[in-house]
Amino acid sequence: MVSKLHIAITTDKIEATIKDYTIRLGMPPCSFVAGEYALWRTETLNLSVRQDDSCEPGELRHLGWEDESASEFSQDTDVNGIVWERFNAQHQADEINEIWSDANYIPKSDQ
Repeated sequence: MVSKLHIAITTDKIEATIKDYTIRLGMPPCSFVAGEYALWRTETLNLSVRQDDSCEPGELRHLGWEDESASEFSQDTDVNGIVWERFNAQHQADEINEIWSDANYIPKSDQ
């Protein structure tokens, strides 16, 4: 079973965040929506950043696992009130494409 830790955070500087995290992660995002969202999928990490006015910049939106064996999207909340999601790459792509219909994101199996 291959699992990647998923971290989702908020930003109010999406373009600057994309530049910064591209350098930090050594790769560009595999999906982005101009002015709103970016996703990186490395060998060990699934990181998304989102322009979200309902949260403070840098705030954790949720955690989770990208898990290739997940048959469906699920989420629960831990004892600290943090939402944890579990999903496979296609579930995440479906969510991205549902929120941003022009994203046309198709995950690569090698990411």
